[in-house]
Amino acid sequence: MNIFKKQESKVRSYSNSFPVIFQKAKGCWLETESGERYLDFLAGAGSLNYGHNNPVLKQALLEYIETDGITHGLDMHSSAKATFLNALNNYILEPRNLDYKVQFTGPTGTNAVEAALKLARKVTNRTNIVAFTNGFHGCTAGALAATGNQHHRQGAGFSLNNITRIPFEGYADIDGLNLFETMLSDNSSGLDKPAAVLLETVQGEGGLNVASNEWLQRLSKICKANDILMIVDDIQAGCGRTGTFFSFEPSGIKPDMITLSKSIGGYGLPMAIVLLKPELDEWKPGEHNGTFRGNNHAFITAAKALEIYWANSDFETHIKQCSQKVSDVILRAVKRYPKLFVQQKGRGMMIGIECKDGIISSDIAKDCFKNGMIIETAGPSDEVVKFFCPLTITESELEEGLTIFENAIDNIAEKHFKKAS
Repeated sequence: MNIFKKQESKVRSYSNSFPVIFQKAKGCWLETESGERYLDFLAGAGSLNYGHNNPVLKQALLEYIETDGITHGLDMHSSAKATFLNALNNYILEPRNLDYKVQFTGPTGTNAVEAALKLARKVTNRTNIVAFTNGFHGCTAGALAATGNQHHRQGAGFSLNNITRIPFEGYADIDGLNLFETMLSDNSSGLDKPAAVLLETVQGEGGLNVASNEWLQRLSKICKANDILMIVDDIQAGCGRTGTFFSFEPSGIKPDMITLSKSIGGYGLPMAIVLLKPELDEWKPGEHNGTFRGNNHAFITAAKALEIYWANSDFETHIKQCSQKVSDVILRAVKRYPKLFVQQKGRGMMIGIECKDGIISSDIAKDCFKNGMIIETAGPSDEVVKFFCPLTITESELEEGLTIFENAIDNIAEKHFKKAS
């Protein structure tokens, strides 16, 4: 541990919550240097939907490496990139009747968001962006401006501008879309006409707040009526996390742009893309670039993941079944301990339980870790315990994790009620 304390910046965070040294990982399991095993209900914050070292993806990657397949190629054409583009079109876009160009950005989600915001401003010749309360979009300047969390925002060191914040669905019982419409039609509202609206349909770091289908449809209509682009940030909620490949699918909307990262690479390898409607592709060559746009290893595992898991509906069925099991446990906990818990949050396998305060949620996460499971918290006060296991989890592994969670809440409840008495 000394080497990390001595040389690594204090900006590190997850290692503070889970102070062990991991050496190996497979499927839903992490293993330390000393052989301790932990169930992973964090999954790289949604980057490992297909699990650690998925054997099918690993085999595809090893075969590619063994033939000296190109690793780094800037944005040059490669057979690996062609394989990914074909898989994306064949297994994701065409079956959903979606027509998008693909922009390869720098390999992080925040860079995909930056690219989408830049393109929206370029196409519309406007600067203002509408974002939502409790949204999280990354920690580079443009994405951070659209992020609501004060902890992240205060790290910027300068004013974060050109964003108008609107209440997300359910925020403080305010009809944010009615407010948005009113401001758009009022010349004295002070709202500069936006280039785009940027949103997560399920807010991850913001506390697993869910936008209903009706709300998303209303927002889409407002954007179309006012010539405002709609950008869905599916970096955390996409790639099956909410039950469908894209989180917005149940609503029937078709965003102008979609940002994807985290699990799009399949294997946990860095990769990010922007899907954009063809008519928006007004970029000049190199106008938004980056050295690591061409992670060919990620293209290989991304394509294989789409081929294996999205060629039919079996994977979606599995996710739905897992979600129901988690939901049953959460709802039982809410009913059993109303003094500790408020409600279930999220949907699909982007799901969690809202606690009365951040102390309770933190104690639950610590107890889970003590008993062999990694799980994190989210929300304005970190009051939501967030279930984010790999989507490939087996029934027995899921039940084992849920048992650890239920034991944890029993332990916390016992301590809480003893303290109260």
